[in-house]
Amino acid sequence: MPESTYWNPRHETMPRDQIEALQTRKLKNLVAWTQASVPWHAARFSKAGVSADSIGGLKDLQRIPMMTRDEWMQAQLQSPPYGPLLAAPEEKAVRYHLTSGTTGRIPLQVLDGMKDWEWIAEMWCYGFWGFGVRPSDIVFFAFSYGTFVGFWGAHYACEKIGCLVLPGGNMTTEARVKQIMNMKATVVCSTPTYALRMAQEAKTMGVDLAAGPVKRLILSGEPAGSIPATKRLIEEEWGARAADTAGMTEVGTIMIFECSKQPGGTHIIEDHYIEEVVNPDTGEPVPYGEMGERLITSFGRGFIPVLRYRTRDLVVRVPASHCSCGRTFDLYEGGIRGRVDDMKLVRGTNVYPRAVEAIVREFKEIDEFRIRLYTADGRQDEIEVLVEIPGGDGAQTERILKNLSTSLSEAHEGLRFGVKKAEDGSLPRFELKAKRLQDDRIVIGTAGERRST
Repeated sequence: MPESTYWNPRHETMPRDQIEALQTRKLKNLVAWTQASVPWHAARFSKAGVSADSIGGLKDLQRIPMMTRDEWMQAQLQSPPYGPLLAAPEEKAVRYHLTSGTTGRIPLQVLDGMKDWEWIAEMWCYGFWGFGVRPSDIVFFAFSYGTFVGFWGAHYACEKIGCLVLPGGNMTTEARVKQIMNMKATVVCSTPTYALRMAQEAKTMGVDLAAGPVKRLILSGEPAGSIPATKRLIEEEWGARAADTAGMTEVGTIMIFECSKQPGGTHIIEDHYIEEVVNPDTGEPVPYGEMGERLITSFGRGFIPVLRYRTRDLVVRVPASHCSCGRTFDLYEGGIRGRVDDMKLVRGTNVYPRAVEAIVREFKEIDEFRIRLYTADGRQDEIEVLVEIPGGDGAQTERILKNLSTSLSEAHEGLRFGVKKAEDGSLPRFELKAKRLQDDRIVIGTAGERRST
C-alpha cells in the first residue's frame, strides 16, 4: 500500500460539511467544559447569553465574546502568576512556557498538561509530514530550548514520526553549521531570519550549504516565512525547499502549515481549530479573499481554554481548492501577512514591516537591515532603512541604495524612504523573532515624549 501524503488522511480530506459538523460538535463540548471549569469564562459566557445548549451551528460562534491579549494579561496581573484561566489544578502541569515578547509589563505565562503535550506534538506532525518529513530524516533544531515554546513541540513531533533529532540549544551559529554538515542533517528548523544568519555564517566559514545534505527547512516565528523574496533567498542559500508554519504560545503549537505542493499559502488545521477572519475595527466577518484579523478557537488545550482569541495577525483566507494537494482544509494566502499592531502610519501612509522586508530581500547583496522611524526637526515623521552591504564597492553600494529607495517609495504611494549603508556587523542579529523596527518618533508638541512602539 503506498505511503499517505497526509498525517491524518481521514480528517485532512474530509468534505467541508463534515468538517463543519465536527467543529460544531467540538465547539459545544468546549463551551460546556469551559463553563464548568473556568468561572472567569463562565461569567463572560453568561453575560453574552451563551451556553453549550445554545450552540446549534458555527454561526453561533459569533455570539461568544472575543478574548484579547490585554484581558488575559490583566487577569494574570490580578491573580498571578497564571490568572483565573486554568481549567485544571496547577499540580497537574508538566510544562511551563512564556510568550517570546510582550506589549505589557510581563509576558503571558502558560501551563501544559500531558493531554496538551501529546496534542501539541500531534499538530506539528500534520505540518512536518505534510511537507514531506519522514522517519529516515535527520532533523536539526536551531533553537535555544528556553521557556519560549518555539520548536519544543516540533522536537517531540519529529521523535513521534521516528526521525533522528539533533537539538541545537546552547550552541554558537558556527557550531550549529558544523553539526548540520557533520551529522548530515536533512531538515533544519529555525526562524526565517536565523536561517539567513546561518547561511551568512556558513559563507564566512567557507561552507557551501547548497551542496550540503539539507533538503528541507521548516520555518516559524515570523511572517517572513511566507514572503516570496525572503523564502526564495533562503532556498537559494541552502539549496533546499523551505516551508512556512505559524503557532502561538497561547495555544502551545502550530495552527497552520505549508504542504509539499507549496501553493503560496498555509493550510489551517481545521479539525483542531476554528479560525475566523474579521474586520479588526468592527469584528464583523470578512469573506474569502479579503484581508482581516484572524480569531482562533482551539480544541486541543487541556489546561487553558482558548475561544475566539484575537491574534492580531492579518490574513487572507481562500478555499482549499487553491491547493492541488487534495486537503479540504482552507488556506491563508501568503501565510500571515503581518500584524494589526505592526502597521505604522508615516505622513498618512500605512507602512508594514513585512512589506518593507519583501522589497529589501529582492536585493541579494544586503545581509541585514533595520527600519527606523524618527521625528525630524521636531515637526515631521521620517522613515529610514539601514542596510549592511558587505564587500560592495562604492559605485555598487550607491546603486543599491538608490534602487532600494526608489522601490520602497513606489510601493508606498511615493513616501520618501531614507536608505543608508550601515557598517558591516553593526546591526543586530536574531535567533528567535527578529525585531527590525525601531520607532524613535516623538509626539509633536511635547518635550520629547516617545510614541509607543
